[in-house]
Amino acid sequence: MRSRELIDAKKALIYSLTLTLMGVTCVSTRAQDPLGETPRRSILNSEAVQYLYPEQVTVHAGKPSAIALHFRIRQNLHINSHTPREQYLIPTVFSIPESSGVRLAGATYPAGADFTLPVDPSEKLSVYTGEFTIDARIVATPGDHLVEAKLHYQACDQNACMPPKTITVPIDVVGK
Repeated sequence: MRSRELIDAKKALIYSLTLTLMGVTCVSTRAQDPLGETPRRSILNSEAVQYLYPEQVTVHAGKPSAIALHFRIRQNLHINSHTPREQYLIPTVFSIPESSGVRLAGATYPAGADFTLPVDPSEKLSVYTGEFTIDARIVATPGDHLVEAKLHYQACDQNACMPPKTITVPIDVVGK
């Protein structure tokens, strides 16, 4: 029984030390940045990519129809293009759920712009910045479909990348 109490006491001590170290880290970070608004924290606070439009489209049911989807990337950020130069980089991908009554027949992504990081000027990345448009071809069944399409991307600034993210791209598709 004595050894169980010892183990519990050690766990409590480790837990206490961990909390203390976390508190010290928070205080020292706060002291270095009194407003608490480090660049890393600010890129995590809001969406890196905003879906602009269209909110509603009317298409011929059963036939491929072209729609242009417009997006804006937050200032001072970039996202990898649909065809990044390195296999380990996460591409930007647009998708439509199969159960939505609308099928994605294809998508044409803009060409990425060359981008270099200060850390390694010899490596060029293929990225999107500012506003960009994805030209999609969709096929809808007859009726009104509230489609929750998705855009999957990874946003970065000059120093760090955020975890990959998927945003909802709501489109009211009317198939006539």
